Amino acid sequence: MTTQEVANRMSELFKENKWQQAQEELYAVDCESIEPAHAQGLQTVKGLDAIREKGKQFQAMIEEMHGGWVSELIVAGRHITCAMGMDVTLKGMGRSNMEEVAVYEVKDGKVVKEQFFF
Repeated sequence: MTTQEVANRMSELFKENKWQQAQEELYAVDCESIEPAHAQGLQTVKGLDAIREKGKQFQAMIEEMHGGWVSELIVAGRHITCAMGMDVTLKGMGRSNMEEVAVYEVKDGKVVKEQFFF
């Protein structure tokens, strides 16, 4: 798949809130997921199994999901970027609106790195 084809499929899945399916279909087995140093409870990990586990840990932090959104995806060379956000109540932390920019790097038709900025 080209980077544009990966972005097109990613966009479809994100709009349907199918984050895990996007990882299963589009991520390389040795993909890296990079969080900012100030991210609470989440860390940088390598490998699809570790990314899945990080997703489970984040889901366990959620008391209630009130809504979310993803911008249109933009492709430049081997990279895909978008803004995304959610209105969420985290356990013991209250309700907040979280927004971030995500950048995905594609190589050989698979996402090899995701990085989040917030």
